[in-house]
Amino acid sequence: MDNLNFSLVRLAPEAVFLALALILMAGSMLKNGALQKLIIKLCPFGAIAAAILSACSLSAPPTDMFFGGYRLDGLSQFFKVLVALGYLVAWFNTLSQTTVEDVLKPDYYLFLTLSAFGLLVLSSAAELVAIYLAMELSSYSLYILIPARTRSKEAAEAGLKYILFGAAATALALYGLSMIIASQGGTVIALLSGKAWALPDNILAVAGLTLFLGGMFFKLALFPFHFWCPDVYQGTGNETAAYVATLPKLGAVIVLIRLAAIFGPSQPITTTLAVLAACSVTYGNLCALAQKDLKRMLGFSSVAHAGYILVGLVSGTAEGLAAAAFYAMAYVLMNLLCFWVIARISTDGRNLTYDDLNGLSVKSPYLALSLLAAAFSLVGLPPTVGFIGKLWLITSAWGHGYDWLVIVVCVNTAIAIFYYLSLVRHAYSEEVIVKYGAQSPQLDKSLLSQVGAVVLALLVVLLGVLPSPVYGLLLMAAKVLTS
Repeated sequence: MDNLNFSLVRLAPEAVFLALALILMAGSMLKNGALQKLIIKLCPFGAIAAAILSACSLSAPPTDMFFGGYRLDGLSQFFKVLVALGYLVAWFNTLSQTTVEDVLKPDYYLFLTLSAFGLLVLSSAAELVAIYLAMELSSYSLYILIPARTRSKEAAEAGLKYILFGAAATALALYGLSMIIASQGGTVIALLSGKAWALPDNILAVAGLTLFLGGMFFKLALFPFHFWCPDVYQGTGNETAAYVATLPKLGAVIVLIRLAAIFGPSQPITTTLAVLAACSVTYGNLCALAQKDLKRMLGFSSVAHAGYILVGLVSGTAEGLAAAAFYAMAYVLMNLLCFWVIARISTDGRNLTYDDLNGLSVKSPYLALSLLAAAFSLVGLPPTVGFIGKLWLITSAWGHGYDWLVIVVCVNTAIAIFYYLSLVRHAYSEEVIVKYGAQSPQLDKSLLSQVGAVVLALLVVLLGVLPSPVYGLLLMAAKVLTS
């Protein structure tokens, strides 16, 4: 029992979300609509409580539970803060959308909470079976959330595609897991890091790890596991797309960071990751150039950003792992801000095009300015969090045998300027206000809409100006992993 090292206090964030999910499950079976609405309003309070509890243990000493299969450290708690806050933003996004019928909303919030709970578990999972189960817990809920867009054939198609591709990725991960167990005789990451992972020494282990990573690449929407991404973003509701585009990526990143301790630089697996990163960055940006639908553009954009995140992992250094974690945070903030603006413009749930942004600076200056901050950060322009995140990524890879990858990233950053700044051009283009003003969707100009946009925009800018405290915390956690 001593080896379990169980501590309910350290597991408080997970306990909060599990309790919230159980309450929502009970509420979904009730016939009292007023009581259901009251239970749903508990969601933001649970998210805030989980975020605070996770933040309070950021500097606590690392703790291993359940025979080393569950690890609580600065890295896991940091990602739990992001998951809880991202869930909070996703909950507020649902308030401005009408794409989910009232009768389905209790179930919608239940599965949204279960997915976030799976991601919290995934943040601390340090054993391959636990990682696999947590990944499936977070994914199964999305199978239900994605097609929840009322009376939409596109949403049904998006849900079907996500299920099919998800099943294939799950099979790959499970088959790879069996190969790792057969070749290495264990699944705890701390023990696997001392095993041989070179191709000539253990071909079966390398093949198994490659297949297992495929499941993570699916969640991250990395090329060539990205095919579901733009179709799902386009087909599902705006509020669901905001969640799918951000939080599941955090789960994939934290797992990849922990697995990076297994393989070092200049190994076949690491070189493969570098090639996939270059392909993902290039393919995602080139495809995004041709899109008119904003959510589809952001789908291909996420393919490119998945490649950016991988740049930090290929260096095999603590600085690279910290940079990958920091950029994952930046990616979540940038996209949550973009989808926040989209959800406030498209109050009827329709898919927006670039033309729907025309005249936004006149109709809602706060939303337009927030969209500008998001676009600048997605490009990687100072003084935003996207700029400093990319700077640390390319700095970590330079001089470690992947200088060519840094050049690819820089070239693609220049390519991305065109379609990201098109958001700003349309929002601030006064010439087309008269032409398109009457056709624009009804804006949400509520106080919550403007305050939420400003808060997210300030975070994007402030973390670009003062990134050192966050990066320092991540660097200390990464050094523990690589030591």
